[in-house]
Order: sequence, then structure tokens, then C-alpha cells
Amino acid sequence: MEQLSFFRESGQTPGLPADVLQYIPGFIPDGEAIFLLTSFISRTPWKQKIVKMYDKEVITPRLSAWYGDPDGTDYNALGKSVPLPWTEELLKLKKMVERVSEISFNSVLLNYYRDGQDSVAWHSDNETVMGSHPVIASVSFGQVRGFDIRRKTDQSEKYTVRLEHGSLLLMKGDLQTKWEHRIAKSTKVMGPRVNLTFRKIIGS
Repeated sequence: MEQLSFFRESGQTPGLPADVLQYIPGFIPDGEAIFLLTSFISRTPWKQKIVKMYDKEVITPRLSAWYGDPDGTDYNALGKSVPLPWTEELLKLKKMVERVSEISFNSVLLNYYRDGQDSVAWHSDNETVMGSHPVIASVSFGQVRGFDIRRKTDQSEKYTVRLEHGSLLLMKGDLQTKWEHRIAKSTKVMGPRVNLTFRKIIGS
């Protein structure tokens, strides 16, 4: 593992709306977080998706992997195929985030941002299979990246959380119905980042 200078630059915009976001730095101890970052990068069967945007097929600027319970969930409604089986590492993290969130999760999406050019555009995770007000638990490893949110009815109202190595971010309340979020591209030289978002799919 290279120098950990890319774990710096933490912090968040003043006035962050606590009704939709709860940020917990240091959720995973540093030593364990470094081990997990290395393990996820090297052992996950990453794939790069092709999606349709404005009648054109584009390659998503990040790598992904989908894990979860094998039965009883409508993954097709999320555009996901049959998930990979849980690993011991993912099950351990799932139990940790369930204790804090008080939600029982049945799937997790892993995203691998290789450098500052990898990103995810403005969007909401508002699929009906997760309910109208889902709680999503986001655990980050590696490079600190800005998690931006903006209100749908007034896009000038924006906030940013600098997601630290080993941190947990709980997305809740009206976030998916009234806000959009993104991880923007950056011109700065950046190291790798792996993000896990634990979700509960409740049906179609």
C-alpha cells in the first residue's frame, strides 16, 4: 500500500441537514480499514457496466460488484442480476452497520473509484423496491472524496460531506425523494477508493 496522504482533507459543509444524513468518521479502525481496502481491490470480481444515457450507450466511470441474499428479493427491478454470495468480510461489515442503523440489510453494492476521473453523476436511489424512504448505509475506504447533495426543488441549496477512510454515512429520511447526490470527477491526483452501500430491498 502506498502512502496514506490521500486519506486527508476531511470535513463537511456547515449546516449539513441531519434529518437526511448522519456522518460517523472512524467507524472502521484505521488498520482494519487499510486491510479491507487492499482486500476489496484485489479480490472483488469487478465489472464495468454499459448504461444507456440520452439514447447513447456509455461506460460507467467506475467498477462495481453486487452481493446479497440469494432469494426473496427483486434484484431485476434495480437492474441487477443474481447477486454474488456474501463473503465473511462483507457479513461482518453488514452486522456492524445494522447495529448502528437498526436496519436489516439484504444486499450491498461495491463501487471502485480508481482515480479522480472515476465518478457517479447526480442521481437519487429512489427505486420503489427499496421503499419510499430507504435507509442506505455507505462505508468508505481509501481516497477522501466529496459526497455532494443538492435539493431537487432548489439546486442552489448544496452540501458536501468529505467521506473519510473508514467512515460511515447513513442516508435516510427524505434524501432519496427530495435530494440528489453525486461523487464528482476531480482534476487532482487521487488514489483509489472503495465504497460499499448496504441496502434493503423489500419487493417490487
